[in-house]
Amino acid sequence: MTTLTIQVPRMMKAVVTTAEKTIALEEVPVPEIDDDEILVKTTALAQNPTDWKYVKFIGNPSTIVGVDFAGVVVKVGSAVTAPSVGTKVAGFVHGGQYKDRGAFAEYVKTAAELVWEVPESSTSDVEAAAMGCGAWTAVQTLFHPTRLGLVEPPDRTPGEEWVFIYGGSTSVGMYAIQLAHFAGYKVATVASPNHHDLLRSYGADLILDYRDPTAAIAKIKETTGNSIHHALDAVSSPDTQIFTVKTFAPGRAKLLVIVHISPEAQALRPDVEFEHFILYTTHGRAFGTYPARPDDKKHMTRFLKKFPELVKSGALKSNPTKLFEGGLEGISDGFEYMIAGKVSGEKIVYEV
Repeated sequence: MTTLTIQVPRMMKAVVTTAEKTIALEEVPVPEIDDDEILVKTTALAQNPTDWKYVKFIGNPSTIVGVDFAGVVVKVGSAVTAPSVGTKVAGFVHGGQYKDRGAFAEYVKTAAELVWEVPESSTSDVEAAAMGCGAWTAVQTLFHPTRLGLVEPPDRTPGEEWVFIYGGSTSVGMYAIQLAHFAGYKVATVASPNHHDLLRSYGADLILDYRDPTAAIAKIKETTGNSIHHALDAVSSPDTQIFTVKTFAPGRAKLLVIVHISPEAQALRPDVEFEHFILYTTHGRAFGTYPARPDDKKHMTRFLKKFPELVKSGALKSNPTKLFEGGLEGISDGFEYMIAGKVSGEKIVYEV
């Protein structure tokens, strides 16, 4: 296979899953790439709940952990026309599943079409890395035609239409608010009061405190004219799904959840369509009990071409970030911090 390359080492440092379902920093081979792939020298990484959950609950030994990265392309496969070597990119990979494919490493390989080119001077590397899992999930749940199927930016919905997003201060929620707002939707959401100003700056029209469900649901129905038929639950516990279906207007509606569908919530509204979504299907490969979904990959590939302009224009901004020191060596501290429930309204990031 012929590739365009610059010099890269044979070995690299990577955070891997151990047999004890913990993580360790080890020396592993730098991944070999296929014809349609690129190799990226990472400069920044972002942490998500899926990272530690994959380690703790699935625990595939010796697999590289992590999903979100930014960096510079150092090698491209023979079939790759873009991006080129030297281009700054960011992306999302399926960490914790493969021994040669994960973000928490000095080098990461991925399909060339599943990265976006980071515009110079528009955002930092750590901010670009933070626009992976959360932003991609928002894109697929809101705009994929078989999910909520909302009007896709830069197009805008022609009339006044409300959507509800539970968990506005989660990573997914913050990106969903921005993207729905940019597409012309009015957005209702719930979050802790200390996050309301931030979510308003991202484009939320109605922000309420989730800790008073009865009052919040009544206010949502009043403000929206009892018109909500589309919602994304970015928390997806049984209680949050019950809350969300109670915001729906009469008639058919659809709710996207990112964990498991609640039978109790379904029983409240049999006319509401529930769908569980997992972002790993955007890579177009089968894994576990999930079949390959080439349509998910196709949609994400197309939308990623919009990312540079969305970022340059300010329509899509990073989550607030919290930098953990130590690079790859600091990830164990970041895991402990997240598992302890200390993350709120921010994304943990690392510089490599």
